[in-house]
Amino acid sequence: MSTVSSAGHVLLATDKFKGSLTAAEATAHLAAGLRRAVPGLGIRTVPVADGGEGTVDAAVEAGFARVLTRATGPTGVPIEVDFAVRGETAVIEVAEASGLRRLPRGEAAPLSASSYGTGELIRAALDAGCTRIILGLGGSACTDGGAGLAQALGARLLDADGEELSPGGAALTRLVRVDLTGLAAIGELIVACDVDNPLLGPNGAAAIYGPQKGATAEDVALLDAGLANWAKVISISTSDADFARVPGAGAAGGIGFAALALLGARLEPGIDIVLDLADFPAKAAGARLVITGEGSLDAQSLRGKAPAGVARAAARGGIPVIAVAGVCTLTPAELEAAGIRAAYALADIEPDLDRCILEAGPLLEQLAAGLLVATLTGAA
Repeated sequence: MSTVSSAGHVLLATDKFKGSLTAAEATAHLAAGLRRAVPGLGIRTVPVADGGEGTVDAAVEAGFARVLTRATGPTGVPIEVDFAVRGETAVIEVAEASGLRRLPRGEAAPLSASSYGTGELIRAALDAGCTRIILGLGGSACTDGGAGLAQALGARLLDADGEELSPGGAALTRLVRVDLTGLAAIGELIVACDVDNPLLGPNGAAAIYGPQKGATAEDVALLDAGLANWAKVISISTSDADFARVPGAGAAGGIGFAALALLGARLEPGIDIVLDLADFPAKAAGARLVITGEGSLDAQSLRGKAPAGVARAAARGGIPVIAVAGVCTLTPAELEAAGIRAAYALADIEPDLDRCILEAGPLLEQLAAGLLVATLTGAA
């Protein structure tokens, strides 16, 4: 049996292992493996997310209450959804009402999918008395520039005949005028965003993320044209700056743009928001080690994802960080530059990737009970 110093606890702050474990499940399995190998070890858990799927769950783990309601799915089908509330603050995920996982039978609808349901969730939070909305972007099925969201909050999008536009990004090519007189006011809107794409062009919402939502090359061109028209009409109607160029405007199919241009939002890294909600500094105080991770540690992990954000936060307290993952493609130098001392992957102990996905929980416990103990004893 390994022995370690009793000084300081270990803080587990992992994101989900997509397709295998939620963030809470991942931290629970890690904790089980560590306790089995190191009886009496002090452990605290802070399941985290980067603003995409899992952000509401992370808020609930941090003490928010889960609120159930109904909203319109990305293709117009009513669905059961939830958001989180604590006091006057609400946490909402775009993926919950307008996400790819909400597509009926998984059938993509790149031209007609809408963000309307996300607007309904914001409306529900406002009706519940919330004056501060945290909106997690990521996992969206739509490329409508947030037009549906705006419609759900009272904006009217009109074509040349004065008729309301149909849902989806393709319809935006027919947009002539917007009526914002009925648009709901939001006290404070904070957008959790982990990408820096603008709304338009080769690095924009349609070009970069459209294919992931089923868009063909022709669809991408049509969607980009619709978004360009949407941005032009909004700019004329509001006489504001060109928000289409702002990094992050292209997030979640352009919902970032609508949040900035119409709702006065400010964009912040999603992981930083979640760590703040969870009071990470207080839970990390006195820790001897922080363990973070996610399903795949790769180059994308270094660009605003949870592990890099956790490492930054831990560094402020001088706490060493190691990471766990299903697979890791980062070099030791890249890990070190991100503030991560070492990384351990399920693929290191189980070369069958299918088994890594299906049996991620037990394998994570095995990883914790084996390879991680060496780090813990070394940090004693």
